[in-house]
Amino acid sequence: MSPEIIGLIGLLIMIALLFLGMWIGAAMAMVGFLGYVVIMGAGPAFGVVSQIPFTTMASYVLTTVPLFILMGAFIANTRVGKDLFDTAYTWIGQLRGGLAMATVFACALAGAIMGVSGPAAITMGKVALPAMRRYKYDDTLATAAICAAGTLAFLIPPSVAFIIYGLLTEQSIGLLFIAGVFPGILLAGLYALTIFGLTTLRPKLGPAGPKTSFTEKIVSLKGVWHALLLFLIVFGGIYGGVFTPTEAGGIGAFGALIITALTGQLNFKNLRDSLMDATKVTGMVMLLIIGAYILMKFMAVSRLPFALSEVVAQLGLPTPAVFAAIVLLYLILGMFLDIFSAVIVTIPVIYPLVLSLGFDPIWFGVIVVIVCEVGLITPPVGMDVFQVSGATGVPTFTIFRGVWPFVVAALVCIIILAIFPQIALFLPGTM
Repeated sequence: MSPEIIGLIGLLIMIALLFLGMWIGAAMAMVGFLGYVVIMGAGPAFGVVSQIPFTTMASYVLTTVPLFILMGAFIANTRVGKDLFDTAYTWIGQLRGGLAMATVFACALAGAIMGVSGPAAITMGKVALPAMRRYKYDDTLATAAICAAGTLAFLIPPSVAFIIYGLLTEQSIGLLFIAGVFPGILLAGLYALTIFGLTTLRPKLGPAGPKTSFTEKIVSLKGVWHALLLFLIVFGGIYGGVFTPTEAGGIGAFGALIITALTGQLNFKNLRDSLMDATKVTGMVMLLIIGAYILMKFMAVSRLPFALSEVVAQLGLPTPAVFAAIVLLYLILGMFLDIFSAVIVTIPVIYPLVLSLGFDPIWFGVIVVIVCEVGLITPPVGMDVFQVSGATGVPTFTIFRGVWPFVVAALVCIIILAIFPQIALFLPGTM
């Protein structure tokens, strides 16, 4: 049996294990180890398994992950989310659908200091949904807007998803962070435009809120100082070359702690909850990364990714068709796996193909994150939908009914980035 066939069988076994409910990190590690045994022998396989956990965890770059997760955990346990929503609501709440649009822009700002979508979506769900219900918003639009906007945390830097992609592909995390800025703004704008279109066609979905004076709008800006300051320090420091992404993570986590103290919300309970939340998420991510590196070793010796690249080249398919097929694959995977898992499981196979087609790896990282974001809100296993449902009590069926216009908006964003890749590459090109 050829190594390529063994590699393909290994992937099929791993998919079966995932559907049986096995932990994704453990499934990747087990398949990677056993596949390596079959191809290279037990001795080399045990050598790989004994070395990878230490060499992976000892990576200086990997310390970026727990630091940014801790930064987001500090912010998630404060009133920052409510302050951001109140400010956005004061500025655009008087528009039809304005409260839902305010949720989108508040989530975009929250995402800039949280790095993961779950806490951003849950925070906004608890804050924004009561306000939208007060003004007779339809639950379908309100909760779908919250779920879709929460995913922006994975696209707008600092993003844990970009860190994972950068580690697995050996791309600059700093460049990936910077590349996500304009696409993040574009996607937030498309979500707001989607809300505007829906409420124009069906005004009862999102009635206009009360008008506010210009003075009230200016005064409300005091609610965004902490988020803007933290984002500018982290983003500006990386963009200006003042510090590395790892150093930015440390500065961001410390800055989030200081903001928590300055806003009078630093107490033992918040500190304990933040540390526990960050530890749990970090442990999950680390297991996924270790499993991914073991799987990548197996994929390398099986030569399956390179065989796939050769098959695609021999088919003579146009590059846009291959790109569309990759996007479709991620859309399907995103329905069943969370964003970390979808990226980690597929990158060892997909990335060599991407390079052989001449795609820019930084631009492709942005595309991967957007497509996986779609998976967070689509049935049957849209992770953010279940989290928001649990936090708000709204049935998942109700939320799933409302997400489809936002899925279309995300796909439009991907098409725009495919036609105009410089939207993602312009800022990294200036560094």
